[in-house]
Amino acid sequence: MARPSWVPDRQDIIWIDCNPQSGREMKDMHPMLVLSPKAFNERTSIVIGLPMTTASYNDTNPFAIKFHGPKNVASYILGHQPKSFDWRARGARAHPWKRAPDDVFAAACEQLNQIIAICG
Repeated sequence: MARPSWVPDRQDIIWIDCNPQSGREMKDMHPMLVLSPKAFNERTSIVIGLPMTTASYNDTNPFAIKFHGPKNVASYILGHQPKSFDWRARGARAHPWKRAPDDVFAAACEQLNQIIAICG
């Protein structure tokens, strides 16, 4: 039996190549918190999400949602930088952290909702 192809789903954390970048956008390979549902991602090859980083200067960023991943690694979801990418063309793959905790995902949606007033 053929193994089903992986498709990112809402609340997943994935690796995605952010290149090419422009201006203050993130570049290179970064984790991303997926906001869009699996059915949308599969059908369109587009994933909508929020980039993530471990850059500690985000500790004072009012739009960054801080949480601690496995092994107590501080990570930040950038709630002010929603992105849409062709996840297949950019070689997205599952991140070892798999999914964001429910409370972290809710905080990210709440932060984005404060900016664009549609998430939730």
